[in-house]
Amino acid sequence: MSESNPSKPRMHSGRTVLSALRVSCLALPVLLSALPGCSGDPNASQVGTSTAGNNSTGASTGLAGGPDIFVPVGNAGSGNGTGGAGTGTGSGGAGPYMLPADYTKATMGGFKLGPEVDVGSGGAAGAAGAAGTAGAPSSGCGTAILGVVRDFKGKNEAGGHPDFEAFAGRGASKGIVKDTLGDDQKPVYNGTGPISDPTNGQQTTSKMDFDQWYRGTADVNKPYVVYFYFEPNAGVLTFQSSAFFPLDGKGWGNTKGQSHNFGFTTEVHTQFSYKGGETFSFTGDDDLWVFINHKLAIDLGGLHPQTNDKISLDAEAKKLGITVGQTYDLDLFHAERHTAESNFRVDTNLAFTNCGTIIEEPPVK
Repeated sequence: MSESNPSKPRMHSGRTVLSALRVSCLALPVLLSALPGCSGDPNASQVGTSTAGNNSTGASTGLAGGPDIFVPVGNAGSGNGTGGAGTGTGSGGAGPYMLPADYTKATMGGFKLGPEVDVGSGGAAGAAGAAGTAGAPSSGCGTAILGVVRDFKGKNEAGGHPDFEAFAGRGASKGIVKDTLGDDQKPVYNGTGPISDPTNGQQTTSKMDFDQWYRGTADVNKPYVVYFYFEPNAGVLTFQSSAFFPLDGKGWGNTKGQSHNFGFTTEVHTQFSYKGGETFSFTGDDDLWVFINHKLAIDLGGLHPQTNDKISLDAEAKKLGITVGQTYDLDLFHAERHTAESNFRVDTNLAFTNCGTIIEEPPVK
């Protein structure tokens, strides 16, 4: 999919920092008529009003019936950002579900590739307001969420990554990552060298190679913004794609000998308000880790065919350290590491309170 905006959004440090690249807030309603968004009309599907960072300017305009997710663009190495999100003018778009025209239709919902992400070659973002924090509109931002996909070459290509187009498995290989999210909001590799599963065999090469999966690394991966659009589905919201190939024709190009671009990772950082009774389910291939409140909630690591796991937050509340009425982080990490399928499905009734944050990370050493 072509991208008309030549600017590359910079990655910013920490979801709690005002200069973080955040679109807030996301209300994923259980039923569009039953669970209100952050405020106002539960049918709304747009991003509007936002709080700008220091010395930042810009605006976003909400569109009725579909999300207008504003991705602020900041200046590297300067405290005087020019791409902050200013005051939005969105208005609620009540009405039936409808996938926006610029999204690729999936089995349920859809997805869209955004601009390439600048991983920091121009220096760190300014301390104050390189990009403002997009705030909560009067009617919520509906059913879209933002993440990052990173394209990799396979081991069978020149300069390819040793963990892609390599290894095999018949089921999930648990224990590849540690049970607690790292301080940099990335999964922590559970070792230093190769990790093997008793049933599935070797699944990874080394900590150094794994650390490149979710960190922008020159000559190794190419990161892009990606948008997911959820569809109401019998009491939950669902994104389901049996052909999840957001990077076709982009990054390093389609996989050698294939009509699609395999070999990529997906990373999503968001937050939700815990109300009680929520569930989160993932079905797909390959690796998938979900952290709630920085604790591992779903572990479907390794190479495997389409596999499912589901968590009931109430049943796991003690383990996760969560209490009804509070807001918590949810961090999702996925990898599509081998041909010839790419399945990705999420079903949830969580009420998300932002539409996604792009986390800046130090370069891999």
